[in-house]
Amino acid sequence: MKKVTFILTCGLALLFQPAGGQPCERKSLGQVYAASRLSQTPDHGGVIESKYDGFSHETVVTLRKMRVTCAGAKGNFKDVCVSFVVSAHCPGIQLSVVRYVSLQLIFVTKDWTGRHPLDERDLSVVADAETLRLGRMGLISQNGDDVMAETLEVTVPYHVFKKIALGQVVEMQVGKSRFELRDKNLAALRDLNNRLLQ
Repeated sequence: MKKVTFILTCGLALLFQPAGGQPCERKSLGQVYAASRLSQTPDHGGVIESKYDGFSHETVVTLRKMRVTCAGAKGNFKDVCVSFVVSAHCPGIQLSVVRYVSLQLIFVTKDWTGRHPLDERDLSVVADAETLRLGRMGLISQNGDDVMAETLEVTVPYHVFKKIALGQVVEMQVGKSRFELRDKNLAALRDLNNRLLQ
């Protein structure tokens, strides 16, 4: 009987051994779930975080500052770096209703003449040949010693953000400054959109 048990055990071990000849690693259900979630995370390089703000009674899902370009934007900038921050604001502790989405554009340049005066802060977005006029951006901050950093912000309804996030080609223009979002930027926006239960 011991001989039969030994042969069955060896046979089962060989049967369940992967083709590479290495024994299977035992993993808990939690490890398997974490690994599957990790493999489904897009490789866009952006950082997305969700948190509940008890003061404003809302859940905010934020794509933290992500670089768009440092090659210079078309228009009035020389040697400019453009980045953006996107936040979806959901009332209460939930992700199924989005109150609005805020979009911040950060411009960093050594050329102080590259600032956007009040009459050159209108944001237009072209997403797959559809032009979206998103209105005048507000000035959040403008500072610098050796370099000038300017942050502009606009809020848009969720359905407008979704058109941008799902676009294959997206170009933005603020005043005379124009730039196109990279594939990684669009992948990060889609990732943020996928985390919302719309």
